[in-house]
Amino acid sequence: MGAADMAWTLPEDAVLGIFGERPDLAGAGSRLSPEWGPDRASAIREVILFDVLDLWDSPEILSPGGRRVLVYGPPDAGPWFDERVPASFALQPRTEGDRGQRIRDFLTGELEEAGRVVAIIAGAPTLDPAIVMSAFLCLEGRDLVLGPSTDGGCYLVGARGEVPALFEGVDWGRPDVLSQVMDRLADTGQSVAVLPPWYVVEAPDQLRMLAGHLRALRRAGFDPRVPRLERFCQGLRCDGTPWSC
Repeated sequence: MGAADMAWTLPEDAVLGIFGERPDLAGAGSRLSPEWGPDRASAIREVILFDVLDLWDSPEILSPGGRRVLVYGPPDAGPWFDERVPASFALQPRTEGDRGQRIRDFLTGELEEAGRVVAIIAGAPTLDPAIVMSAFLCLEGRDLVLGPSTDGGCYLVGARGEVPALFEGVDWGRPDVLSQVMDRLADTGQSVAVLPPWYVVEAPDQLRMLAGHLRALRRAGFDPRVPRLERFCQGLRCDGTPWSC
């Protein structure tokens, strides 16, 4: 992922949503916590979240204007985010229910005013912005767009018009989330576009892969645009454990 020659512009009728959790509360329950401890897990989640927000706030990536929304959790964390999130983002608390219900609620709510809505998760910090922007183009001709993650779920969901109940009853703890979603899509009659797979960073092995990916991007001459993560990962041993261990 390198610097864009020209910043992208959100389509006039489009909304970009980013789902993120307050990191100091989410760290203890994170899959990173058993190996890294809750404090370090929280620190990792924080640098990921704010690198992603800074990326999408950057005028080199996305021209000013358009609607950008941080969908945050827990719902009472608004004051914490108010002090830290770039002003280009609207803040919206996530709704109740599981991950699928929250995504559907966000898409449905935004589509009352917008023509195309794309939601991504903050846990995919190296996701190429070109892929995200291509999702809006996909929605010019398709009803839904999905970005499958390598752990079996989705890093991106986008829609236009009515949002079907694709995620009802989906077991988010299993590696076949995307297959479950496809089963629910079969009888809806809606068209779908699929983006390239990408990885999320939710577990220690994924963090180790991220560290190697960042080094490879730098060696290849690309700026990953995640400076906090790069600084953090420079403190990892080759086996992915911190130097302080």
